[in-house]
Amino acid sequence: MESAENNKAPGTTVSTPLPFSPTSSSNSGLPRSPPALVVLSPCAACKILRRRCADKCVLAPYFPPTEPLKFTIAHRVFGASNIIKLLQDLPESQRADAVSSMVYEANARIRDPVYGCAGAICHLQKQVSELQAQLAKAQADVINMQCQQDNLVAILCMDFQQQQQQPQYQQQQQQPFEFNGSFFLEDGNLVMEPLWT
Repeated sequence: MESAENNKAPGTTVSTPLPFSPTSSSNSGLPRSPPALVVLSPCAACKILRRRCADKCVLAPYFPPTEPLKFTIAHRVFGASNIIKLLQDLPESQRADAVSSMVYEANARIRDPVYGCAGAICHLQKQVSELQAQLAKAQADVINMQCQQDNLVAILCMDFQQQQQQPQYQQQQQQPFEFNGSFFLEDGNLVMEPLWT
């Protein structure tokens, strides 16, 4: 039986009987149930294509049986034969990336049959341009506000200096006016007295 198991292809059904329990079947009198079967399922690609999954199936490592939608989408857009040809032409190190790219392109192609990924790229580039324009405008606004703030600070500093200088000027004005004989005040007007009389 070991030799049969080693030669089997992945995805084929292997029959393994359950351990025999003498007490359960002989004493009950009921007919014995058939031995349980362990089923190794084929890859998602072979399952969808309804074919036998060969031992060296190119699609098996990239389309596991747990992700049938992945192959369904890629198959709808590219076709199984094209996917197989592409994978066979690539080295094994690049196949996983190629499959994820094909699935991504197929999803984009289903959403946008005309432009596919190019449409998504153009849309994202447009968003980037708009956001860059908004960023430039915001940066210009920030610079403008900084200039306004600097101007306001300069005006406030000048005002403060003038307020400090005004008391000195007012003190000078409040000092009594010394009359030297040439000028005098008449009804609040400054009148010059002639030098000869």
